[in-house]
Parts: sequence; C-alpha cells; structure tokens
Amino acid sequence: MAVSSLPEIPLVDVRVGGPLRQAQEGASRARALRDDCLTFFPSATTLALPTLDRLARRWLSRSQSPYVSEIAGIAAFLGFSGVWFLNGSYQWGCTSMARDEEGEPWLARTLDWPFPGLGRHVEIGHKWGAAGDFYSVTWPGYVGTLTAMAPGRFAASINQAPLWRRTRHPLLRPVDIAANAISTWRIRHIPPDQLLRQVFETCPDFATARATLERTPVARPVIFTLVGTKAGERCVIERTEEDYQTRSTMTVAANDWLEQRDPWEARIGGDVVLSCSYDDAAANSRARRETIAAFDGSLTGGHFGWLREPVHNRYTRLAAEMCPARGVLRVMGFDEAPEKGLAIPVTRMREVIAPAAVAA
Repeated sequence: MAVSSLPEIPLVDVRVGGPLRQAQEGASRARALRDDCLTFFPSATTLALPTLDRLARRWLSRSQSPYVSEIAGIAAFLGFSGVWFLNGSYQWGCTSMARDEEGEPWLARTLDWPFPGLGRHVEIGHKWGAAGDFYSVTWPGYVGTLTAMAPGRFAASINQAPLWRRTRHPLLRPVDIAANAISTWRIRHIPPDQLLRQVFETCPDFATARATLERTPVARPVIFTLVGTKAGERCVIERTEEDYQTRSTMTVAANDWLEQRDPWEARIGGDVVLSCSYDDAAANSRARRETIAAFDGSLTGGHFGWLREPVHNRYTRLAAEMCPARGVLRVMGFDEAPEKGLAIPVTRMREVIAPAAVAA
C-alpha cells in the first residue's frame, strides 16, 4: 500500500477539556487501542486487567501525580478496564537525537513498543497550559506526555532508562523487572511522563524546563531529551529517582546510560526479553545511538532519512521530528510487519506547523 493512501493522524483540539475531552470524543478509538494492545499479552491478561487497574490506581493515587482525578474521570467515562493500567505503564525502548540545523535546534525520535495498535491509533493533541499551547503525540485515554512540541518554547521526549539488575542471567531478567516494580510501588514521586506534561503546561522556556526535569524527583529512572529555540539549546538528561546527569554534547539517546554503569542494563523488549544477553542489550542501544548520530542529511525537509536500521526496527511504532523555533511537528505511525521484519507505516506523515501567533 502506498504511504499516500494511508490514513492521516488526527489532530484534536483539546485546549479546553484536555485529555478527558479527548477520551470522550475518541471513546471508540480508545477501546480499539486497548483491544489491539491486549493481543500482545496472553489471553489470561484480559481477565487480570481489573486487578492490574486497581494496582495502578493505588500506586498513582499515592504518587505525586496531579492528574489522578483526570484519569479517574476518563476511566469512569470509558467504562472499560485498562485505563489505569495504560497510564501506569512505560514504553520499552526509544531512540532520540537533538541537534542544530541552520541555527535552530531539532529533535528526532522513535518510540519502540511491542504492543500492536499504538501507531495506528496515535493522535496529536493540541493542548494548553499556563505557559501556553503545545502539541502532544498521544492516545485517547492517556494523560501523560512522551513526545511533544511547544511552539516558541521547547520540544522534548522520553526514553526508558536502563534496568537495575541483581544478576546478569537473561532468564532472571523478569525477576528483576518485578522486583523493580515492587520498589517503584513504595516511591511517592511523580511518574516521569506526567512530569513532562506538567513541564509543557507550566514552563515558559528551555532553561526552566531543563531545571525542572533535572531536579524534580521522579518515580522511575528516565532519559529526557530536550531542545529549545536557540542554537545550542539542547541536552540529554539521564535521571534516576532523585539524581541526574545532563550533557549538552553527544545529544543522542537510546535505552542505556551513555557511560555504562553497573549494575544497570540497557532496556530490551518484545520477544527477546529472555534471550538477549546483558552485553547484547548494551550493544543494541549503542548501535541505535551511533546510527542516528551518524545521519548526515537534513531534518528540515521532512523526509525521515534518519529512520534506518536499527533505529527503525520491528517494534517501531512512532517516528517524530520537532523544531519549536519553527513550530514544526511531524509524526508517522508504524505497526508490526506480517513477516516480523521492520515495522511498516500505517499512517501518512502528519505535519503540524503552528501559527506564528502561537509561536511568538
């Protein structure tokens, strides 16, 4: 199928009403997203979803999240299980790059998740906060922010940070994932994706956004990539729950610390969780970082030339390019190929160019 014949990503104006209105207007799409994502899990997961919802609700209600009542409203309106679980989950892997072109910072990123439907059901939410408008790449029913651009202010994205390991054996990786989840349960800090939304709502500029992302305690380790509107306004912030390391050079990121630190292990996902070795996981993140860093073309033309293996892989669900100085956001959705090869486009590229009045 030609890309030009694929559906367009919806742009929904929810500056009034926010994610609750987005869920209300996109209820059927939210249900379709949940049903598609569930096909990744064993059938018993559907039966367990109400329990998973209760656990996610308890954790989020005890966290420093300011959006709990909003999630509760969305869950009540939609009336099906999975809303709390969606808002308590975390993406498997991503690759991002921040660099200057023609004196303006750009941010390019992929989001890699094994769940089907994320690329097919993606939306761009035109949102508003006290600091101004922003555009978030999101889904109906989801309140956090993983990828967004605020015209005239900044753009940012989230990568999942490496996994804290107690052993290097692949078969014990799920044990470490579960142990870390239990540790996260006891932490009362704000989830990173909800912190990023708060930053877009309240921070007027790159410097304020950077300081907030560096210093606000978070519930999970995370990697933020942030760009502003002036040359040199770009950084990668590697976060643990209460500490950070920020770099303004080598501003590319995958799912490992730039400088590996034991006992942290680079993230992997999908059906390789039990087969990929500790060293292979690190090599995969390093290969994605090096590949995107080596891209010598331009981001200004919207050709996504940087989207090549292994940055483009079986689990790629979204690709985005953002330039807050120009008010530009471009997004494409992907889904898994039938032959288990590279993910294939399931949407046309959607380009948003913010009005000059918004970007001023």
